[in-house]
Amino acid sequence: MNITTLTLYRVPLTSLETYYMADGKTCDTVDTMVLCIGTNTGLQGWGEVCPIPHYLPAYAGGVQPALQEMSSVLLGANPIGPEALMHKLDVHLQGHQYAKSAIDTALWDLTAKAANMPLYQLLGGRQSTDLPLYHSITCIEPDAMADIALKAEQSGITQFQVKLGADNDWHKDVQRLTAVRNTVSSSALVYGDWNCGASQLDATRVGKAVSHLDVMLEQPCKTIEECSNVKQTCGLAMKMDESVHDTASLLSAYEHGCMDAVALKLSKFGGLSRMRRARDLCLHLGARMCIEDTWGSDITTAAALHLATATPSKILLNVCDLSGYVSPRIDHTAASRNQGYISVKDTPGLGVVPDLDVLGNPVQQWS
Repeated sequence: MNITTLTLYRVPLTSLETYYMADGKTCDTVDTMVLCIGTNTGLQGWGEVCPIPHYLPAYAGGVQPALQEMSSVLLGANPIGPEALMHKLDVHLQGHQYAKSAIDTALWDLTAKAANMPLYQLLGGRQSTDLPLYHSITCIEPDAMADIALKAEQSGITQFQVKLGADNDWHKDVQRLTAVRNTVSSSALVYGDWNCGASQLDATRVGKAVSHLDVMLEQPCKTIEECSNVKQTCGLAMKMDESVHDTASLLSAYEHGCMDAVALKLSKFGGLSRMRRARDLCLHLGARMCIEDTWGSDITTAAALHLATATPSKILLNVCDLSGYVSPRIDHTAASRNQGYISVKDTPGLGVVPDLDVLGNPVQQWS
């Protein structure tokens, strides 16, 4: 089997509600880049990456030129066994992990289809069936956030990510965490997420003010060291996100004692190949994992869910149905939340069949 075509699409995804985050960050309409890798056998593999520029050093407009640079390595290559080909891409073009994540996902989709297996079988075999979801709550008024949490809990959700810091008022963030925590069931998991937009001082103030509550904090500050200091001061569990993007940063967060849980995201690590290695390291370290991506629709959601399905349930914290937060969906028949959980299909590959009408005309095709 050889790669014969690379087809790139650009689809604007609009959030069902605007997401307000710390440090003036918002997420409303964001372009997702969808890649189709075609072969001489007729099999196709699909990948997706949806970078949010103010979230990570990545942007949708960078995917096309990066793919142009890598096309000479991809075209004519054997796509089976993604890690070997991804190593060649790393030698040819350093960095640009977000662009490579779409390629790697498509190669894994192709490999699983060639093996006539659902992708999770190649990533460790099924270890979970119903994957627990969390619900992310935009940073608005405390009472409104509590109402969102209550409605989500009534739909079966038991884990809640409370966005903080949008108005740079630490007192208000205390109210937000308190309101959500007091509204949902005592057994629910609640954690406050600043997306690394808080100062160490303000994060510590909030942490100490809610230290009597059963809550967790997520990536309050930009550096691992600052997050570690916040945890040591307030004594609350800590989930890491933006600062961990490879095995070295995972080890650093673990050594600093601030990685009780961690968000593993495809576009941060550069695709499933690196994410699988990160997953295995977290298994060894004992850190609970959220397996997801930064943003996107059905393709990248499915890729993360397959890896989560192949992860022991005792170490899997939660997953995210990214496609449930945006419109349009790329495949309306793909996995959707059901009573707080979500499951992958048992069809070969990712189990996603993109709607070509939704994708529209390609941005570019290489052959």
